[in-house]
Amino acid sequence: MPEASLSQKSPEQKLSQLLNPSHDLCRDDVVWILEYVKKKVAERDPRLLGLSQPRLLANFQYFAQIALMLIHRRSRFDSETDRIKLWVSEATYGLNPE
Repeated sequence: MPEASLSQKSPEQKLSQLLNPSHDLCRDDVVWILEYVKKKVAERDPRLLGLSQPRLLANFQYFAQIALMLIHRRSRFDSETDRIKLWVSEATYGLNPE
């Protein structure tokens, strides 16, 4: 049975797949992740409410770093993949189902 496409998966499944180290992130993936985090913060997701204040500040720091990178377009995804994946992992800390 073929694997479901990203668009057919639940948001949590999609996030998990996007955060998989073997997945090559593109700009649209990163924008989707930022929108997902924004939605979870607005919904006051219990997984985030359980994080310490220093951890929440770290999440926000990486979220902002990613957003600014996208705004300024100062990075190419193929040249800074490892850094972007680290930032995404840190910005979604506590939300990744794995």
